[in-house]
Amino acid sequence: MDYAFMTAPCGLDCFNCIYFLAHEDDAAMEEVKKISEQYNMTIDDLLCMGCRAHDGKIPVHRKAFGEGHRCASYECVKEKGLEFCGDCDDFPCDYLHPYADMSTELPHNFKVFNLCLIKRLGVDKWAETKSAQVRHDYFNLPWTLAKRDEQ
Repeated sequence: MDYAFMTAPCGLDCFNCIYFLAHEDDAAMEEVKKISEQYNMTIDDLLCMGCRAHDGKIPVHRKAFGEGHRCASYECVKEKGLEFCGDCDDFPCDYLHPYADMSTELPHNFKVFNLCLIKRLGVDKWAETKSAQVRHDYFNLPWTLAKRDEQ
């Protein structure tokens, strides 16, 4: 897999997202079906091949925000000719600002952490060794200031 292509410029791990995995994984597809019913969207509105494949206009964003909606961090990286936001002299900037609203449902609050890991490990090593655990921990572990092995 081309992990650089399947990682959004902002650090989201598209290759671990259920909207990508559902193309080939039955369990992920079942989750997508539930979400499509919950939000009254078609499955096609949700399925995604990663923001780079959609030139920054992923299907769910087009459905939710309209055809003209563009991801600011995607556009910025593209304009500057960078691969990731973490490669920018202005990193981190307000395009990566985390917000509490929907943080339990949307993975955008761990973008900066992923970008720091990508910078330190390289995209392939991060993708193969850390990305799935970061996503799992974000959605499943309780918030804490203690080291994880101290709990």
